[in-house]
Amino acid sequence: MDDILRVENVTKRFADHTALDNVSLAIPRRSVYGLLGPNGAGKSTLIRIINRITAPDSGKVYLNGREIAPEDVYKIGYLPEERGLYKQMKVGEQAIYFAQLKGLSRREATDRLRTWFKRFGIEYWWDKKVSELSKGMAQKVQFIVTVLHEPELLIFDEPFSGFDPINANLLKDEILRLRDQGATVIFSTHNMASVEEICDHITLINQSRNILTGPLEQIREQHGTNIFEVTFRGDRERLKQALGERYAVLESHEPEEEALSPNKIKITPREDGNVRDLVSLINDNVEIRSFARIIPSMNDIFIKAVAGQL
Repeated sequence: MDDILRVENVTKRFADHTALDNVSLAIPRRSVYGLLGPNGAGKSTLIRIINRITAPDSGKVYLNGREIAPEDVYKIGYLPEERGLYKQMKVGEQAIYFAQLKGLSRREATDRLRTWFKRFGIEYWWDKKVSELSKGMAQKVQFIVTVLHEPELLIFDEPFSGFDPINANLLKDEILRLRDQGATVIFSTHNMASVEEICDHITLINQSRNILTGPLEQIREQHGTNIFEVTFRGDRERLKQALGERYAVLESHEPEEEALSPNKIKITPREDGNVRDLVSLINDNVEIRSFARIIPSMNDIFIKAVAGQL
């Protein structure tokens, strides 16, 4: 998979504060790329550099294999975390105005907007003033304006902020649909559950540096534990005795009625134990229903990475 965007050795300083320190990353085409990090890590500065709102002190940004240029902003759709609509304008007219700034004709903008408004269930708000919209509806309008000109690269900064679960799922579905239609998405967020649901790759920035990057599932697998969760039916005490000294039982759950819920146990091999022998040993003593390695969530990885524990 080729890269649509490359950031190479970008550094940005503000007075005595270093916002980005020699940051590099490559964003694969037609992917949802999570840009993660705690507040003040440098994410927003990097997004502004990609959008040419500000320039790096050193380093370069490449779009489609060449250094990014002023005209490339028309190939980018950017939804910033700081929202802003003109409250006294009518919703439809304001959306058309923003669409024309992106190079669409009034007729083309109107046709596309009508389709998007209907998809998002806000077609009846076309002639309402922005001041009459709820926060969620206003965010829907801004999302539509961001994607309307069908850019190659979409950048969403905390797009689910303020949305209820139903509308957040609607937005997730639209982001994935846009990716499937050929767009590349940079998704900046603190919501690790959303990252696991929609991101293909991630980069974690902390204290102005890129400290973790790669395909999402590969990172989760790489930082997985050597702990296994087993559900089974059979004699719990017999299994524990069979595990002996080679395997440590970390957690054990015995259901009130085994007919309704199987036994559950968490096990980790000691130095002289291995997984193949563990599966065989369990199978010889009880009826295995499931056997799975415990893989950490992105939330766990995020916390450990920021704390320097990876």
